[in-house]
Amino acid sequence: MSYLEPNEFVSKMVDQGESKVYMSAKDTLIRAFMAGAILGLAAIFAITVATQTGSPLIGAVLFPVGFIMLYLMKFDLLTGVFTLVPLAWIDKRPGVTFSQILRNWGLVFIGNFAGALTTAFMMSFILTYGYNTDGGALAAKVATIGESRTLGYMTHGAEGWWTIFIRGMLCNWMVSMGVVGAMISTSASGKMAAMWMPIMLFFFMGFEHSIVNMFLFPFSMIMGGDFTFIEYVVWNELPTVLGNLVGGLVLVGLPLYFTHVCTSPERILASRKG
Repeated sequence: MSYLEPNEFVSKMVDQGESKVYMSAKDTLIRAFMAGAILGLAAIFAITVATQTGSPLIGAVLFPVGFIMLYLMKFDLLTGVFTLVPLAWIDKRPGVTFSQILRNWGLVFIGNFAGALTTAFMMSFILTYGYNTDGGALAAKVATIGESRTLGYMTHGAEGWWTIFIRGMLCNWMVSMGVVGAMISTSASGKMAAMWMPIMLFFFMGFEHSIVNMFLFPFSMIMGGDFTFIEYVVWNELPTVLGNLVGGLVLVGLPLYFTHVCTSPERILASRKG
């Protein structure tokens, strides 16, 4: 599948991070909007499959289809730019500043949220025939998920907040491995295979993904979830975003950069001397 060595694809990670910093606001917002919209559709697809089959594993196996579509189209998720964009600054690429990193993250966040929210409204409309029915079993399932993953964490106080933060870290550890995995091959089939495994793992394990939640929780509220927007932000989105940032950058971006770009001299064994 035309495999690239780590020192090759990690350099590509830095290049991509730099290119995203200099992307226009229009292009950044459009690509982020489409990524959020597609990921929201993939989430409800996986939940529908799991609900109808009674097998969460089948839903997890199929969920990566959404990631594959959006990354092959070069659309941007906040979780991905958390990992890639800071590398351009760390690598001292000309003109890349911390304020530009924050600008990129802010634009991608806005675009992702707008796209995910658009899909949430479209799906809620068609499930309820224009909000004239209750949405059935699927709506009830999503409402329950929303409540359990906001109020459920809230009942545990600070420990619940840190639980979701760590779940966010674990999520973007795997998601960013998928993003990076797509760079190890120059073939479409190789990219898809490398992305599929870590994305399936995160979804099945119930880790927290900030953009999936941008769709899931507004959709849950529309479908009757008994929690407020503030509860969603404080007890889900905020710790998830922060956990995604730490997980992607600390567990994927920095380790790969510091061992495959900033390599240290090899040790010279005594047997190789003389």
